[in-house]
Amino acid sequence: MIFRKATKNDVPFIIKMLANDKLGKLRENYQEPLPEYYYEAFDIINSDPNQELMVVEKENDAEIAGTFQLTFIPYLSYQGKLRVQIENVFVREDLTGQGIGKKMFEWAIERAKQQNAHLLQLTSDKQRPSAIKFYQNLGFIASHEGMKLHFK
Repeated sequence: MIFRKATKNDVPFIIKMLANDKLGKLRENYQEPLPEYYYEAFDIINSDPNQELMVVEKENDAEIAGTFQLTFIPYLSYQGKLRVQIENVFVREDLTGQGIGKKMFEWAIERAKQQNAHLLQLTSDKQRPSAIKFYQNLGFIASHEGMKLHFK
């Protein structure tokens, strides 16, 4: 597996992967050409040193196998150590069940440790029970109650 930071050329495939998801179909707008706001968001992410939008490639496969985003959050608590948020974790639909997601999390955990973070956290939609079970099998614990306030 090859892990690398996403480039602007990867954006259409990442959005296609997000839009192919059952919940992503309700919120993403994949079309060709891709709407400019996705590239604008990529530029903001890419210019922020606390963001790492990653893609994963399998050797001898021209298409991206998976993607995720790490956000390094500085805190005063825990003696000023970083907290790392992992979001938008997706494996290409035809590659699910091959251990790619587990490898992505192993890589993300090591990256967080390299940055001296005290924890790696995530949120998962309650409509994704299999994803929640996957995260629990990796050792994640539902220790907090998460809440969101969406703006329209």
